[in-house]
Amino acid sequence: MNKSEAIRKLTKLKEKAEELLQLSRGHQDYKKWRRDSEVAIERIFGEGTRHLKDFTDIRYSLMMFSTGTPDSAFNEAYYSGIKSAMTLIDSFVDEVKEYWDEESAQSKEELSPIDQVELLIRRFHKVARQLRSRYSTRPTIEIEDEYDVQDLFHALLKIYFEDVRAEEYTPSYAGAASRVDFLLKKEKIVIEIKKTRKGLTSKQVGEQLIIDSLRYQVHPDCNRLVCFVYDPEGRVANPRGIESDLSQEINGVPISVFITPEQ
Repeated sequence: MNKSEAIRKLTKLKEKAEELLQLSRGHQDYKKWRRDSEVAIERIFGEGTRHLKDFTDIRYSLMMFSTGTPDSAFNEAYYSGIKSAMTLIDSFVDEVKEYWDEESAQSKEELSPIDQVELLIRRFHKVARQLRSRYSTRPTIEIEDEYDVQDLFHALLKIYFEDVRAEEYTPSYAGAASRVDFLLKKEKIVIEIKKTRKGLTSKQVGEQLIIDSLRYQVHPDCNRLVCFVYDPEGRVANPRGIESDLSQEINGVPISVFITPEQ
């Protein structure tokens, strides 16, 4: 949802709350407004955020009362809850106005599948680095080899894609069958992952990528091939040059090579 749409929806919720202040306590419109608000807040800010919790924590009734509690006390609690909700919605609007970027919000919605894959690749190193910093030295995943990279990237792919197939076999090429690391079945994108290591030269990385590109493009569901080389130690010399040389179209299949993080 983009910035202007989020502001419009939140403003509408506040306007509806103002109308409830003019209606009797427990009016039928109240339940609809409350549910509409919870749904909208979740859609705007996401599941499990403090925004929704802050809203659902608002009370519209007395926590304690007795048979002698006057009806006015119930009314006061109800209308006080409505006003608290309005104040909170105002805070949400201010947050969106202050911190949301119109262009970035729109571009996230309009990312193509290949752009989504690239975004995950570009941010992979940040995710891997963040995983090292766990509370109270709790165990975490250490990215030590290619399998670790595959495991973490597989999890990240689930953010955008439903059907992620790991280790999909390709038809025989040059007398031997091979397996791609990941196939995005619906999007027809094949992803091959490598991690640099001691003793693996830049020339060898390039040669492996060339061989892989020829092998994997024969897969019947490969309309696009993405090669992700994770190089946290900066072992690859001239990574941008390798990317440029190998990112091309072969036999009608576009190939994109990414070597990250940028050094």
